[in-house]
Amino acid sequence: MTTAYPARPVRLKFEIGARTLLAVQRSLARVPLTLGEAREGRLPDLPPLEPHAHGYSVTSLPEDRQAAMLYASGGMLPFVRQRYTRYFLDFETGFDAWFGGLSSNARQGLKRKAKKIAGGGALDIRRFRTPDELEAFHTVARQISARTYQERLLGSGLPDGPEFIQEMLALAAADRARAWLLYVAGEPVAYLYCPVVGDTVIYAHVGHDPAFNDLSPGAVLQLEAMRDLFAENRFGRFDFTEGEGQHKRQFATGGVACVDLLLLRPSLVNRLTTTALGSFNASVALAKRAVNGAGLEKLAKRVRRG
Repeated sequence: MTTAYPARPVRLKFEIGARTLLAVQRSLARVPLTLGEAREGRLPDLPPLEPHAHGYSVTSLPEDRQAAMLYASGGMLPFVRQRYTRYFLDFETGFDAWFGGLSSNARQGLKRKAKKIAGGGALDIRRFRTPDELEAFHTVARQISARTYQERLLGSGLPDGPEFIQEMLALAAADRARAWLLYVAGEPVAYLYCPVVGDTVIYAHVGHDPAFNDLSPGAVLQLEAMRDLFAENRFGRFDFTEGEGQHKRQFATGGVACVDLLLLRPSLVNRLTTTALGSFNASVALAKRAVNGAGLEKLAKRVRRG
């Protein structure tokens, strides 16, 4: 049976760095692939589109399956929204072997950051697993999330709606949720929340207080979370989900080259939109390469920030 995915508004942005110059809104049914499906190269089933929907947003599609996905779509108009590696960590090796497999610079850097945060004492990491514990976690983590750039600029902080809280507590009751908080001098500065699907731990919500950026609290908390998950010896892998990130590359033991692929109804408006957006993105990429090639790194950073 094909899963139904309701169409939701998605903004297709013409942007330079963090500055959005123009956005076109499309109503898209998001069709996500799990890590297992991406690793297997499996194509998702596309549900029937609602009459008002403009198409699909297929996320974590293996890069080498684009042609097959387009064929299966029955002639939809394709547009690659982003390319990335979907990273994962395999727990089979054990913590010591995994940590020893990191580069020496990464290991020393993490140890140095942890020592700086601890300030000569022990790290203050608090762990949450039961429904009562997760309820307490959520209250504190929301305070941190409200200060993060993810929430202030992207609207993607830790959710605080009743549906999310109900789901979180239900997962905790089934022993399918893990969460952590990192405190510095008694003040909560970073959080990590991970639901569990099967034997896979999902990197769902993470954030830290930007006032503590110089301490890298997110990386330190991630390392301690991994230490705990390895110690449980019950999980198969950690799924870093969609998108890139230095800590993902650093901690991962493998990855799948993926794309987020839009499949739009082949209307004139959609053709014009994707052509314009594709040309704009190519021009921005060309300009950035030219700036970098000329050795103007500071200017390049300014372009990325917008």
